[in-house]
Amino acid sequence: MTLFAAARLPREILFGKGQRHALPAIAARYGKRAFVCTDERLAKTSELAEILAGLEAAQVDMCVYDQTLPDVPRDSVAACIAQAKSFKPDMVIGIGGGSCLDMAKCAALLLSHGGKLQDYYGEFKVPGPTLPVIAVPTTAGTGSEVTPVAVISDPERTLKVGISSPHLIAAVALCDPDLTATCPPSLTAVAGADALTHAIEAFTAARRGADAHLPQRHVFIGKSALTDHFALLAIRLLGRSLEAAWRDGSNENARADVMMGGLAAGCAFGTAGTAAAHAVQYPVGALTHTPHGLGVATMLPYVMQYNLPAVAAEIAELGTALGLPRQDDDAERLADATIKEVARLFDAIGITRTLADLGLAEDKIDWTAEQALGIDRLIKNSPRPFDIAAMRRLVRAAYDGDMAAAAM
Repeated sequence: MTLFAAARLPREILFGKGQRHALPAIAARYGKRAFVCTDERLAKTSELAEILAGLEAAQVDMCVYDQTLPDVPRDSVAACIAQAKSFKPDMVIGIGGGSCLDMAKCAALLLSHGGKLQDYYGEFKVPGPTLPVIAVPTTAGTGSEVTPVAVISDPERTLKVGISSPHLIAAVALCDPDLTATCPPSLTAVAGADALTHAIEAFTAARRGADAHLPQRHVFIGKSALTDHFALLAIRLLGRSLEAAWRDGSNENARADVMMGGLAAGCAFGTAGTAAAHAVQYPVGALTHTPHGLGVATMLPYVMQYNLPAVAAEIAELGTALGLPRQDDDAERLADATIKEVARLFDAIGITRTLADLGLAEDKIDWTAEQALGIDRLIKNSPRPFDIAAMRRLVRAAYDGDMAAAAM
């Protein structure tokens, strides 16, 4: 196979301590009226007050929406848009965690193209460019600052739904690790584990070839040379610093590594896509109402074990990125050690070990498997194929905590 690569990214990515101070100059390049999406907690912080004061000093008029809710309930977007329409912004600035950034994307979409959010569910439904979005994350893990996806909770659907389009990619991703300094250990763990899961699933995704039509018809297109580069960078950074950032939130170097790891993981999975760990989390999250990152991380070691026969060499390469010693050129031994190290790291930072611990009811195992198998945009990325029997075995293994059964 000839070398193939694809990546869809913001026009500008700025990363580093103090980079939030560049926001006024960046915003001024996009116009004089900014609609700001954030949440109630951040609205009360000195950090947000400082950011807004900087925009005001740059003579950027603002309308601030500070009622963003977790998982972006569909109807809350309508309330957000109602506040923004009369303001007629030139840009939308998202400041906060993944939900705030997703709200900003949704706001830019509806302000630009109108209609209902439901009109855009799925892939490539956004008809053209939107108002420019400037994404300023305050957590390290979702990768929303660089991805082409906004995730919505729709009360008419059991599972969360995505809007996927290259037109949703932020114009600017402005990442300042200082903004993550106040994240509590539990959020640091869940967001960082989410990022590591993004990177590992992107790196082990199916390689789907160089079909010229593939990137024009699908947002997630499998691994490639460029997505592998970003995924390995993310894994190196998260492997060396996620546990340190969880143990000591004041460790600036660890915080920077974790935020860069989340960013790089977003650059990887935003094109490569994610796979079975995310597919299972969608129904599990709907039933247990637990954080997304916690669910995907709970599933990841079992999914890696399931995929081992198909991608032992890739999993071994992940182990090298995590800093594990080579196993005398024995890829299978190193791959096995890699899965154990991922499980150890997640256990160390408080990630649940099983779906039972996460709160999934045993009588929902078959339903969970059926729903997960139906999420084709994720399942098609699996390097080892699934049928319903295999998916049931995987979900049961993750429920029971039986790693050996996950490999069957």
